[in-house]
Amino acid sequence: MSAIELADFPALAPVARRTRLLRIGVCVLALALAAVAVFAAPRRSAPSGALLPRGASGVVVVDVSASISWETYARIAATLDQLRRGRGRAGLVLFSDTAYQALPPGTPVAELAAFERFFRVNRPSRPGFQPQPPPSPWTSSFSAGTRISAGLRLALDVVQQEHLRKPVVLLVSDLNDDAGDLESLTSVALAYRRLGIPIRVVGLNPSPADTRYIERLLPQGGRVAPSALPEERRAASRTTFPTGLAVVAIALAAALAAVLVLTERLRWRPV
Repeated sequence: MSAIELADFPALAPVARRTRLLRIGVCVLALALAAVAVFAAPRRSAPSGALLPRGASGVVVVDVSASISWETYARIAATLDQLRRGRGRAGLVLFSDTAYQALPPGTPVAELAAFERFFRVNRPSRPGFQPQPPPSPWTSSFSAGTRISAGLRLALDVVQQEHLRKPVVLLVSDLNDDAGDLESLTSVALAYRRLGIPIRVVGLNPSPADTRYIERLLPQGGRVAPSALPEERRAASRTTFPTGLAVVAIALAAALAAVLVLTERLRWRPV
């Protein structure tokens, strides 16, 4: 089929050029929105378990004082499970009024499962009923007191005696320290600062006052990380509605619709 000449075809050139540029612009916008949508899409978070940095020589210091409740025991079990799932190696120190080394540094964290079972406590079946944890090897060794300094000092001794490389101490406690221990706790915290040994803290539902006190002892920027029960972690990991992604998707659909409209072939209509 031969082309039909139009006498005023040159007059359409500016319109055709403007339309071509508009098409290119809308296509570029659509590609940009598609790229934004890829980055805005929700992603499954990495498994939580890196309470200790990769490659560090960790020493986990766990509070087993009698002042803690059934829920606190459950949070200790959840924290040990989180450590175990994070893999790596770490020593274990248990403390109340005194402290002892339960696992030497360099032990695979899978061995924490042997201690995790002592902190698994059923929920109360009725108000006012306080379930007791299973009997443990340290039940008769510790009193009801809490001396955080004892646990941290033993961990520091272990770090120095074993000449650990990249040492990190992880304190797991409700931070409800005995009043008579505060001076010793301050002293041992200053020793950690002087030696440049970091302390990480997992708080077992500590009071705001205890949290503020401990954070003042930590190096600049140190914070008390909250512990979480398994159901709390599952609730926190649920993906919320991706509002940003929805907005980008709508804009992308509009841009694609504009491309379709602008690239539609010219059709003649009878007058």
